[in-house]
Amino acid sequence: MLGSEHEIHESTLQRLIQLRQPLLHLHKALLDLEREAYERTHGRVDNSYEVLQLVMHDPWFAWLHNLSELMVQIDEMLDAKEQLKESEAVAALDQARVLLTPSETGSGFQKKYFNSMQQSPDVVMAHSEVLKNLGVAEKNRQDAGSAEAAIS
Repeated sequence: MLGSEHEIHESTLQRLIQLRQPLLHLHKALLDLEREAYERTHGRVDNSYEVLQLVMHDPWFAWLHNLSELMVQIDEMLDAKEQLKESEAVAALDQARVLLTPSETGSGFQKKYFNSMQQSPDVVMAHSEVLKNLGVAEKNRQDAGSAEAAIS
């Protein structure tokens, strides 16, 4: 039960914490897949600094920026968890759920994500781990809504 709109359910906070690691694994799997494709087209990239520069600035990797930004947003929320509101945490979980919905005809990210899942078992496995955490987050959101309705 929430004492005020500014408090966060412990279960929602735990979902956010538990989502972080699977998101990192998914991000790495996607980066590895994109790096391999990039290297097939442009030649081998030998050092980590060059890879980082490509990921940050080359249009080839630009579609991954939405996921990178979501991960930064979640990290910032977890760093400031004393000030984190339930609605902000739920919004981040919802944003992850929408972003990570692969679609053959969806947005730029969703379409490339769909294609990545067709190419890499590692991406599929990482996606599955993320979904496990998001599914529980959805249940917590529904439970929180029921608890708030009961209080009213």
